[in-house]
Amino acid sequence: MEDLQTMKTCLCIIGSGPAGQTAAIYAARAELKPILFEGGMANDISPGGQFTAAICIENFPGFPEGITGRELVDRCRNQSLRFGTQIFTETVTKVNFSSRPFKVFTDLRTVIADAVVVATGAIVKQLSFPGSNSFWKRGMSACAVCDGAASIFRNKPLAVIGGGDSAMDEAIYLTKYGSKVYIIHRRDTFKASKIMQNRALSNPKIEVLWSSVVVEAYGEGERGVLGGLKVKNVVTGEVSDLQVSGLFIAIGRDPTTKFLGGQLELDSDGYIVTKPGSTHTSVRGIFAAGEVQDKKYRQGITAAGTGCMAALDAEHYLQEIGSQEGKSD
Repeated sequence: MEDLQTMKTCLCIIGSGPAGQTAAIYAARAELKPILFEGGMANDISPGGQFTAAICIENFPGFPEGITGRELVDRCRNQSLRFGTQIFTETVTKVNFSSRPFKVFTDLRTVIADAVVVATGAIVKQLSFPGSNSFWKRGMSACAVCDGAASIFRNKPLAVIGGGDSAMDEAIYLTKYGSKVYIIHRRDTFKASKIMQNRALSNPKIEVLWSSVVVEAYGEGERGVLGGLKVKNVVTGEVSDLQVSGLFIAIGRDPTTKFLGGQLELDSDGYIVTKPGSTHTSVRGIFAAGEVQDKKYRQGITAAGTGCMAALDAEHYLQEIGSQEGKSD
């Protein structure tokens, strides 16, 4: 096992999705020589985050033919390396933001940093039933905006699981592409706001399956894509067949913030609170980018944008405190 090391840097970046890598690109080009922790299967997700699971991303500018999530993240990683980012495939286990300089810990090293960018994203809340893993990204998704326009969903019946505002929003969005959209909800009332409920319930293409849960997903022929669902009514116990080509899980996300140990201000859902129009957190010198602080847009391109903002905010902060550039060793 490698000996524990202590390293110093102007800027440490935690996270390796579009937000973290964009922050690294900007910081490295500013000659801050950032250290980035990309995670070693943190939360059972490979370095690069959930983006890496996307089979084809068609809405990231610059790739008219589409690109896989893995390739896009790899390109971003190579770009940040090219400009001098030091990347470690390690998971941050804890931090100390109570004194300066800040400390970031993994099982192998401690990094002492004048500024930190937290870009650890959020984890989709999953449901487990037969077929739930087999058809993930093969008809099953957690983002209608990301995947809803794909050809496999166009003019096909689709389903959304959930009862909150996100589920209503996803269902309404999917009516632009699907022939019909079912909302499957385990209770007999929604928890969504009244205005969102009314929008969904008044849409002629949406049908609600109340008091229902998905108990199985099955495929269509030999194509290896989703063909339909077995849906159980929790009141009657009856199991029915629902033929759909898409299933969108909209039961929420968990931001990856537990490792922070309550040292940054979080909102009621656990997302890092940033000051409006910036990436500044409740601790001066700590910045947050990507979905760990954004529960509204949740797109790769918006994550990249906030990664850029975080790097620029961090650079300005480091100039203010007179941090020495090129300090990493």
